[in-house]
Amino acid sequence: MSTELPIACSLSAAELPARLAEMNDLGRSALVSVERTKTTAVLRFRHGAEPVDRLAAIVAAEAWCCAFLDMTLSETGDAISLTISAPSEAAPVLGELVAAFAATPG
Repeated sequence: MSTELPIACSLSAAELPARLAEMNDLGRSALVSVERTKTTAVLRFRHGAEPVDRLAAIVAAEAWCCAFLDMTLSETGDAISLTISAPSEAAPVLGELVAAFAATPG
């Protein structure tokens, strides 16, 4: 019996736009930098109570719908780091998450 989690997001099509908009809004207001490899991304945000609370809510929500991702928040001085790790077959999902945070208005 396999213990691997399926590479599938359980978020509904109706819920997805709001989640992506929340990530985009937070990225526009607080994202400082992004470092990315194929299976890991480290996003750094300006430190503050609002970004911490919003990131914690997003991490909790993503843990429910995308359990195959490993998301960790850490606070260091003037930044909050969100580290997201994904299995190699989920690299496209990781890319979509990073893009959602890093998107800028057109």
